[in-house]
Amino acid sequence: MNKGRKETITTRIISTTFMVAALAVFKPFGLDAWQWQAYVHLLVLWVLGIMNCMLTEGVLKYVVRKPRSIERGVSYIIRRNLWFQIINTPLVALLICLYRHFVMSDKVESNQLSWSNYFESLIIIAFCSFAIGLYWRFKFRSQYLASELRETRLLNEQLLKSQESANVTQPSSCITLTGTTSETLTLPVSDLLYVEAVGNYMKVFYLHEGQVHNDMLRTTSKQMEDKLQPYPMIVRCHRAFLVNLGQVEQIVSKSGTMQLLIKHSHEFIPVSRSNMAQIKVAIKA
Repeated sequence: MNKGRKETITTRIISTTFMVAALAVFKPFGLDAWQWQAYVHLLVLWVLGIMNCMLTEGVLKYVVRKPRSIERGVSYIIRRNLWFQIINTPLVALLICLYRHFVMSDKVESNQLSWSNYFESLIIIAFCSFAIGLYWRFKFRSQYLASELRETRLLNEQLLKSQESANVTQPSSCITLTGTTSETLTLPVSDLLYVEAVGNYMKVFYLHEGQVHNDMLRTTSKQMEDKLQPYPMIVRCHRAFLVNLGQVEQIVSKSGTMQLLIKHSHEFIPVSRSNMAQIKVAIKA
């Protein structure tokens, strides 16, 4: 069993146990009329609750298309847990309402199936779900933010090593960038900072005599990416940006999003989720 699946099962078991413990304390649905048998009913509800959680996990993964993924960051996990509560809470309320009707109504007539009983069950489970959600929100945020900080620190160390290696093994060469019209730009590859897509143009930021300059070339982002493909330190980090990792001063991570602080210009360049893996591979190469 992988770590993610084990963590999911543990989370659902703890959440269901919290809900059943709350029912044991407050004894709604006429549970006090059952005396010691009430704990048997609570045990059955615990088992049914776990099964319902697993059903909801399946709905999230295959219907809503929100698989559990640590790599997508804390914001994604929190949004996914919110979706889980929205789906799971009414299902659990329905399950309890049916259990009250078919199993617990012989001693407590008010447990007969009705809309009022469903809404009563829904309110109780929603309250428990809200309390559980606050706990997991705090726990996941603390856990994944700490994980992001560790990963970012490691990436910055690897970035520094890759920059030092590139300076030693890959002497700077010049490249000529051209547009669809007559404009051209020739510069050392090491002086290229980043390239930004601006409408039908590409805005090239580069160093010249220690100062940051920029020129506009009429070309597409794809054509520019193809032109820079022979240089492994120049990668796409966003649909609108190509960046020279050799000119990145620091990688900054904020709540599941990554930004690159560029040397000299001190601009923060965003890294999209779809390009994050590519950036990590380029840094670790």
